[in-house]
Amino acid sequence: MSFGGVKSDPHVVLNETFGYDSFRDRQLDIIQTVLSGKDAMVLMPTGGGKSLCFQIPALCMEGTAIVVSPLIALMKDQVDALRQNGVPAAFINSSIDSREIDQIMTDARMGRIKMLYLAPERISDQFWRYLSNLNISLFAIDEAHCMSHWGHDFRPDYRALAVIKDKFKDIPVIALTATADKYTREDILEVLNIPNAEVFISSFNRPNIKYLVEPKRRSSDKLLTFLKTRKDKESGIIYCLSRKSTESLADLLNLNGYKALPYHAGLSADQRDSHQMLFQKDEVNIIVATIAFGMGIDKSNVRFVVHMDLPKNIESYYQETGRAGRDGEPSVALLFYTYADVLKLKQFVEIENNEEQSHLMLKKLDQMAAYGSSNSCRRQYLLNYFDEDAPAKCGNCDICLSSYEEKDVTTDAQILLSAVVRLKESFGMNYVIDVVTGSRSKKIRDAHTRIPTYGKGDHHPKKYWLKLCRYLLDDGYVDMTSGKFPILTVNGKSWAVLKGEQPVIISMRKTKEIEVRQESTDDSVKYPDLFKALKKVRTEIAVNKGLPSYIILSDASLRDLVNKMPRDYTQLQSVSGFGAYKVEQYGDFFLKVINEFIEENSIDPDKEKTATIVKPPKPRYVEKLTPTLLETYEMFVKNPDIGFIAETRGMSPATIENHITQLIYHQKIDIHELIDTSLILEIEEAINRTDTIWLKPIKEALPEHVTYAKIRWTMAAYEANNPK
Repeated sequence: MSFGGVKSDPHVVLNETFGYDSFRDRQLDIIQTVLSGKDAMVLMPTGGGKSLCFQIPALCMEGTAIVVSPLIALMKDQVDALRQNGVPAAFINSSIDSREIDQIMTDARMGRIKMLYLAPERISDQFWRYLSNLNISLFAIDEAHCMSHWGHDFRPDYRALAVIKDKFKDIPVIALTATADKYTREDILEVLNIPNAEVFISSFNRPNIKYLVEPKRRSSDKLLTFLKTRKDKESGIIYCLSRKSTESLADLLNLNGYKALPYHAGLSADQRDSHQMLFQKDEVNIIVATIAFGMGIDKSNVRFVVHMDLPKNIESYYQETGRAGRDGEPSVALLFYTYADVLKLKQFVEIENNEEQSHLMLKKLDQMAAYGSSNSCRRQYLLNYFDEDAPAKCGNCDICLSSYEEKDVTTDAQILLSAVVRLKESFGMNYVIDVVTGSRSKKIRDAHTRIPTYGKGDHHPKKYWLKLCRYLLDDGYVDMTSGKFPILTVNGKSWAVLKGEQPVIISMRKTKEIEVRQESTDDSVKYPDLFKALKKVRTEIAVNKGLPSYIILSDASLRDLVNKMPRDYTQLQSVSGFGAYKVEQYGDFFLKVINEFIEENSIDPDKEKTATIVKPPKPRYVEKLTPTLLETYEMFVKNPDIGFIAETRGMSPATIENHITQLIYHQKIDIHELIDTSLILEIEEAINRTDTIWLKPIKEALPEHVTYAKIRWTMAAYEANNPK
C-alpha cells in the first residue's frame, strides 16, 4: 500500500487522511509539540483521540514512527484502520511468523512503512541495533502506565524502554495513557528519562457514557432485562471475576437467545483469537470476559460494558468502561455492586513482600468500593478521582436520574456511631452492624452483647444499616481506615451528632432500584431503515476485506450519512470519517444506497437533512519544495526511471510518483516528458465530464491502462498553468 507523501500541515492530514474537520480538545497542541521535536506525555480518556496525537505527526514527518503497544489485538486494529485510510503501517508481535517479520523489517529499512507497531517484548539489544538503521521520526509509547510500578497494569517488559533517550536522544518521545494518577505520571517521566516533557492532561469526562450502579441481588435477572432491547442490535462486553463465571454466564445468555462467547486466559490462544474476531466482526454480539484478562481492542461500536463483579481499582474500571462508545455515540456502563466483592478482592490485591505497594492497592480497592456505594454523582466521583473538578450533578448516571426524598436519620446515626465508640473504634463495618442488629453469630464476642447499643437497631434489616453507614462515610460523619481490614472511627462531626448538636438529614432514593432498561441506540436515528441498509453495506465491504465492520466506518459515520444524505462525491466529503482514500474506495457503495432510499421514499434531502457544512477544497500540493522532493528531482533529471529512483532512495514507486506530482505542480518537471499530449487531452476531457476532483470516477471514465498517477500529474499540470 502506498501513501501520498509527507504533508506538513496537520489539518490537511486530519482532513484528507482521516476525514475529520477539526481537532478535539488539546490534540493540535500535542501534535505541534511533537512536530517541534519536543517530548510529551499525554493523559487522554479512552475514545478521546490519543492515537491521532502520534499518527498525525508521523504523517507530517519524514521517516518511520515506532509505536510500542502491549496489546496485540489493539495493535492489529490500529494498523488495519491506518491501512484503510491509505497509510502504510505494520506490526511486529508474537502473532506473526519470522518470515513476515523479516519482510516487515526490510520494508521499514527501505522506507516503505510509515508507522511500525511493536510489542514491548520485541525490544532487545538486537532490536535496538536494527532500529538504529532506520530513519525514525518519533517514538510513541502507548499504554504508558504499564511501565510504572504504581500503575494498575505494570508490565516489566516496558522497563526496557528506559534507554530510548540514551540511544535516540534527538528523536521526540510521546508517552500516552488513559489512566495514570500523580505517582504513575511521575514514574513514567522518570523511567523514560523525559523530565522536561510537556504534560497534557485532557478531561476524563466521557459524557456519552451513562454510568449505572445496581445492587448485586438478582444480577442475572437484571442483566437479562437490561439486554432485552439490545438483542441482535448492539455489541457489548460483560466482565466477570472468574473464568468459571464467564463460561456459565455465556451459556445463560445463549440459552436466552443471545450470541455470546467467553474470553479468558484458560482458553487456548486459538480459541481466544477466534472468539475475539467473531466479536470484532459483529458475528457475535456479546463477549463475557474476565476482569484480569484485558481484551485490548479498538472496537468503536461497543454500546455497553457491564461489570458483574467489582474491579480492583478505579483505573481498571475507567479503562474497561471506556471501551464503550469510542465513537462518541450514547453508551452505558453498568456495575453490579456488593460489599461482599470488596472483602473477596482484599485477598488478591496485596503484593507479596511489598508492604508499600500492598497498602496502595488496598487503598485503591477501598476507593473503588466507595464509588460503588456512593450516593453522589458517579461522574463527579470519577472525575474528582483523577483530580478534575466536576459539577455535583451530571444528569447521566443512576444517582442523577433518580428522584429522592429527604429523611431525618439522626437517631439511627446516633445508634451506629455509639456502637463504634463503645467498641473502642476497633472493628469494621460488618461487625459494628452485626452488634447494632443484635446478631447471634458466634463471631460476636460475649462482652459486646452487653453494651447498651447491642440490638438497638433490630428494627431495620442489615442492608439498611449498611446503606446508612455508607451515607455517613460519604458525608464525613464517620471515618474508615484503609488496608485489608478497615476499621470504623469517629471524628469531630461524629461527636456533634452524638451530642445532639448536628442533625443527620440524608436524601433517600424513592425507588428501590433504577430501571436498567434502555431503548436501543439503533432505533433513535432519524431513518432506521436507511441506517440498517448502510450497516448492511458496511458489513458486506468488511466481509470482502476480511476486516471488522467498524474499521471500514464507525456507527457515528453511518449516522452522519443518514443525517446529511450526501448524493455525490462532493457532498460525501462533508461526512465524518470519510477521508480521500475511503471516498475513492467505498463512496459508490454508500451513495447508491442513499440515492435509492431518497428516490423510493420521495425525500427532499435539502429539506430533510441537517445543515451540511461542505469542507473547503483540500490542498493537494506543498507550498514549497522540500529537500526530499529536490533530491528526487535531481535524480529524475539524470534518469527518469521511477522504479530506479525508488529503489535507489529506498522508497516505494508510489511515493516517487507523488514526488513527481509535486514537482509538476511547481513546474520543475514538464508533464510532456511523461505523458503524450493526446492522453493529456483525454484525461482533461474526462475530468471536465465527471466534474469532480476525486480520482476514482475520473479513472472509471478512462481506459484501463490510464493510471492514477497519470491522472494526478495531469491535474497538477493543469492547476499549475491555471492558478485560481
